[in-house]
Amino acid sequence: MYFKQFYLGCLAHASYLIGSEGEAVVVDPQRDVEQYLREAETQGLTIKYVVETHLHADFVSGHHELGQRSGAEIVFGADARAAFPHKPVRHGEILRVGSLSLKVLATPGHTPEGICLLISDDNDPSAPAKLLTGDTLFIGDVGRPDLAGSKGFTAADMAGMLYDSLRTIILPLPDSTEIYPAHGAGSMCGRNISKDTSSTLDLQRRTNYALQPMGRHEFVTMMTSDLPEAPSYFSQDAEINRQGAGALATRPFPAALSPIEVTQMISEGAVPLDVRPSQDFVAGHVPGSINIGLGGQFASWAGVLLKMEQPIILIAEDDEAIAEAALRLARVGIESVAGYLQGGVGAWTASGHDLQETPQLTADELQNMLSSHAITALVDVRKPGEYKTAHVDGAISLELSHLERDVDTLLPDRNTPVAVMCQGGYRSIAAVSLLERAGFTNVHNVVGGMGAWQAFHSSPVLKEKGQAGA
Repeated sequence: MYFKQFYLGCLAHASYLIGSEGEAVVVDPQRDVEQYLREAETQGLTIKYVVETHLHADFVSGHHELGQRSGAEIVFGADARAAFPHKPVRHGEILRVGSLSLKVLATPGHTPEGICLLISDDNDPSAPAKLLTGDTLFIGDVGRPDLAGSKGFTAADMAGMLYDSLRTIILPLPDSTEIYPAHGAGSMCGRNISKDTSSTLDLQRRTNYALQPMGRHEFVTMMTSDLPEAPSYFSQDAEINRQGAGALATRPFPAALSPIEVTQMISEGAVPLDVRPSQDFVAGHVPGSINIGLGGQFASWAGVLLKMEQPIILIAEDDEAIAEAALRLARVGIESVAGYLQGGVGAWTASGHDLQETPQLTADELQNMLSSHAITALVDVRKPGEYKTAHVDGAISLELSHLERDVDTLLPDRNTPVAVMCQGGYRSIAAVSLLERAGFTNVHNVVGGMGAWQAFHSSPVLKEKGQAGA
């Protein structure tokens, strides 16, 4: 058996190419499919099937383009009701790929149409089977049950299905079964996913909180409590995947725009998206631009913070970064890039336009400014769970994904001296850029965030879990 996991860190997404005797299957492909075609050719494999374990909500899949370019048959669980030619499969069906047997296990719970693939090799019957679990079972976690609301199911309905799928379909498998999920740590499809990208059923049986002995009601209550809000782009991406996304192979490079053209387009509602590292952004950026750095989970945050159809103008330092940003945006279904600022911020200043700078605060400077009331609002944009575990005394909890929605309620005065922090600095820079864009006139970024604050203070001024925040 040839087996390769492709892991895309930006989306915490795992996909797979599996082959035998000249045939192959690709499972849960990312949108840019060239790597699977190249790898299959290198290994002397013909892609026979492209299998989707479910309708993914957090990214746009490349199943449609890969099927067209390879001639492979696209496979979905029957309840997906995909709107293009495909092979709908049901529980117990077997797909053959060379000497490999791919048994379909219907495992609804994360989504109604979810399936897993149990893979065994006729040429090596003593080898442990491999279970590709999609978003049903992660390493250390299971799929969240609240992403199918538009299909008429409640989160409790889905959690009940998930309980049955785990207990009656997956847990009875041998302990030696190897587990390969579709996501790792950082994915919004789970809540406590491990950094590991594979495991065994034995290890998960012993360590995964969701697989511990418990009744159905207890499981449903646990899985439906304190769920983070699903990003709005999830439902859109799921529908794109049901319809089949357009090919990326012929996507043109974004158009080069002069500073004059950029200025005009901004006045007409386009959003300047600066994808440079935070240290470059704070040193000087186009006024009104949003910073989502390519160095972090760019695509996921772009999906959360940007409107799907709003025209985007990319700002970066070279064409390679422009191409990468456009590709990553397309991976989450954002194809509204109108162009890029040719020459970057250097061209912007050379044409007589001013740059905006963002003040930076170290942890000790933040302490001094809080003590002297030079900063009167400290905004913590981490998730509520992070905030509850430990936060600076007096900090306002305002999760980044809710910033634009809730900022007017929590910070009605645009002239308030504000400092913004997260855990390490990536999210806070995005938040600062959103506040600047919203008209806040005195915003500072806390360099290194909570990590720097805790490292600086031998006795950190924190509120521990269970205490009331200010």
